[in-house]
Amino acid sequence: MKITVVGTGYVGLSLALLLAKRHEVTALDILEERVNKINNRQLFLQDKDMLRYMENKSLTLRATVYETEAYQNADIVIIAVPTNYDSEKEYFDTSTVDFVVGKVIENNTKALVIIKSTVPVGYTEEINRKYCTENILFSPEFLRETKALYDNLHPSRIIVGGTNIESQRKAKKFAFILKECSEEQQVPILIMGASEAEAVKLFSNTYLALRISFFNELDTYAEVKALNTKEIIKGVCYDPRIGDFYNNPSFGYGGYCLPKDTKQLLANYGDIPETLIRAIIESNETRKDFIAGQIAKKIGFSRHSSDNFNILDEKESITVGIYRLTMKSKSDNFRESSVQGVIKRLKARGITIVLYEPILEDKKTFLGHRIIKDIEEFKTVCDCIIANRTDINLDDVKQKVYTRDLYHRD
Repeated sequence: MKITVVGTGYVGLSLALLLAKRHEVTALDILEERVNKINNRQLFLQDKDMLRYMENKSLTLRATVYETEAYQNADIVIIAVPTNYDSEKEYFDTSTVDFVVGKVIENNTKALVIIKSTVPVGYTEEINRKYCTENILFSPEFLRETKALYDNLHPSRIIVGGTNIESQRKAKKFAFILKECSEEQQVPILIMGASEAEAVKLFSNTYLALRISFFNELDTYAEVKALNTKEIIKGVCYDPRIGDFYNNPSFGYGGYCLPKDTKQLLANYGDIPETLIRAIIESNETRKDFIAGQIAKKIGFSRHSSDNFNILDEKESITVGIYRLTMKSKSDNFRESSVQGVIKRLKARGITIVLYEPILEDKKTFLGHRIIKDIEEFKTVCDCIIANRTDINLDDVKQKVYTRDLYHRD
């Protein structure tokens, strides 16, 4: 079967590699640099399983920048392009998905189109009506960054949604294609309405944001009351209904998916009564406010009645270092990372900030702050080091480090 995957981020490339085990796969991207690297079997993302698969010469995978070539002979086209949240419209920007669907239908009316990009609830039904077709399906992805291919090989569930009985029959066929390429032959397959599948994606990610927010608020309480956060979490998580996972305090949830998906779900509610979804988003902002306040106290700031932080005279020369902008220790992604929210709050208080971020090696500044490329220089320059996730690089300066990372895991 000939399959075209549009987009070569974590979702798109992991799917391309997965399906290339059994099918003829073409990866389509507008970036020639990425296309050339795929064709030369070079990886540009951080994922050890992708790297292993990329080196497998038996995979029938190639990449191109030419749309017509990619679409004309495809049996299936999988769309895995970004859908960023538009804060002005308070809705996902689906313009790229719209464009790709239009191009596919222009070149190949028979191809089955699978949307993997996260979209608002009701989008798939709407675009099927627009093109008078039933060939457009929605299939949510549940992938972790840096472990995207592993999660495709070992999926927790495969969900595909169609808009009617006929399209759900096609959805079932696609689901079994994914299953055959995975290493989990007992994986649950759920075939449902397209809108229900879209809702599963948004509610799943919003629940994860809720869980992060819950343990962060637990940690806030424990820190203020001088209690042992780790002991409280351990006692809470021994309850099998809660479980001992996804419970490591942080500066807040962030990354590409959770911030935008929670906001999109809230937008989908419209006039429907709710308080919890909005509270999750507000809790994340409150957490970053709290973290910034704790850092200010640590370095000698004082809160006045005006609610502004001011440097005490003896602390005027203090420099705060930010260790890594990424959300996870093994990640190269810092899109909407919580630490950036903390940086902006510290900057607003006039605090001097420097950064250590190896993935920005070609830059001298970020958000107006100096980047120090040498880790030893960074540790020497900084009076206080802020780390959302810490590691052995900071073991020799633990007395300088402020972190809420209790388990040293992502």
